[in-house]
Amino acid sequence: VGNYKRTVKRIDDGHRLCNDLMNCIHERARIEKVYAQQLTEWAKRWKQLVEKGPQYGTVERAWCAFMSEAEKVSELHLEVKGSLMNEDFEKIKNWQKEAFHKQMMGGFKETKEAEDGFRKAQKPWAKKLKEVEAAKKAYHAACKEEKLAISRETNSKADPALNPEQLKKLQDKVERSKQDVLKTKEKYEKSLKELDNATPQYMENMEQVFEQCQQFEEKRLRFFREVLLEVQKHLDLSNVASYKNIYRELEQNIKTADAVEDLRWFRANQGPGMSMNWPQFEEWSADLNRTLSRREKKKASDGVTLTGINQMGEQVSQPNKHSSSLSVQSNTLQSVQSSYNPFEDEEDTGSTVSEKEDNKIKNVSSYEKNQSYPTDWSDEESNNPFSSTDANGDTNPFDEDSPPAMEVRVRALYDYEGQEQDELSFKAGDELTKMENEDEQGWCKGRLDNGQVGLYPANYVEPIQ
Repeated sequence: VGNYKRTVKRIDDGHRLCNDLMNCIHERARIEKVYAQQLTEWAKRWKQLVEKGPQYGTVERAWCAFMSEAEKVSELHLEVKGSLMNEDFEKIKNWQKEAFHKQMMGGFKETKEAEDGFRKAQKPWAKKLKEVEAAKKAYHAACKEEKLAISRETNSKADPALNPEQLKKLQDKVERSKQDVLKTKEKYEKSLKELDNATPQYMENMEQVFEQCQQFEEKRLRFFREVLLEVQKHLDLSNVASYKNIYRELEQNIKTADAVEDLRWFRANQGPGMSMNWPQFEEWSADLNRTLSRREKKKASDGVTLTGINQMGEQVSQPNKHSSSLSVQSNTLQSVQSSYNPFEDEEDTGSTVSEKEDNKIKNVSSYEKNQSYPTDWSDEESNNPFSSTDANGDTNPFDEDSPPAMEVRVRALYDYEGQEQDELSFKAGDELTKMENEDEQGWCKGRLDNGQVGLYPANYVEPIQ
């Protein structure tokens, strides 16, 4: 009696499971959205870095194809997020609303109907069961009383102090208790028989209500299976034709990278094949020949585009942002200080990808492809294009008298523990002096305030403004 409550509780559990499934899908949709946003931010930041960096030609386009892949995959994951929320989540929500009806006094109509159905089916049988329990209790009490009376009678026969009248009373007590046992036993057996006769009908009525609950639960289970299959289809991008095309196109873009073609283009635009401006006789002019101080040279304004005769013959045309003529500006080459540690875990700083992107977009790359080079040539200065710093920061090995680099105060962005004896160790926020510019391995030479001199990673510091 009352064990049907487990079946009734299953109805309430079904409503709660609908909420759980909706929460599960909602969390996955949020993950899809965050992943899509991170892909987009990553693609945007690295696309700018590659476009501004020194890479060129077909290899640059192959590299940028990864950013295009990320943007397209981001769109697909946003579609997954939309499908999960707009289709699957809403479908569960609407089904739950149709399947479970709340009552004014609390609870669900379906729960109350099942409760009432089971209680009604069980009530007659439970009443007879109560009668059986009462009859059994009376029968057992009579048996106990009979045993006690017989025991007293037996003991009295051995007691000479008892008179015949008292002995007679004990014998009468035994007789009455035997009759009570027979009566209660008969009543107990009769009530058991009635209970047995009512049991088949009771089972039929209870099973009928139980089957109704089973049918209701079957609808929920089948619905959950249907929804989970739809969620699986929405999550499985491997069956999406456009998803396969993204990587087929990425592979094609990478395979189109041609080293020979890139080298030919670089020769024609940045090497011996570029447009030249050989020295020619120029008339004297007071304005043109005015001697400029070193400070004035550094402050010279906009650059001048020089064109000349191409002595290498054929020019290789390529749709790129570089010009075939050499655009020269008079500003000096500036080294790019990185503000982002590529080895730092995002969760350690609590910053997002977009926040790091907002700090400085010119990190990672050693220099920009559109940077200007000094135009003047002098024995005294280091702006000779054949002795200046090249793309990787190495000085001309044939230039023996290059001037020392200017010392610059810098501040540590991250903690660094020196791994070798010639490396410095510092904490984020410490200040030190940079003595030499970054080499091709990305290391700078510096001096701590305590006088210790050593190497440190260039992208672990920033100049003090």
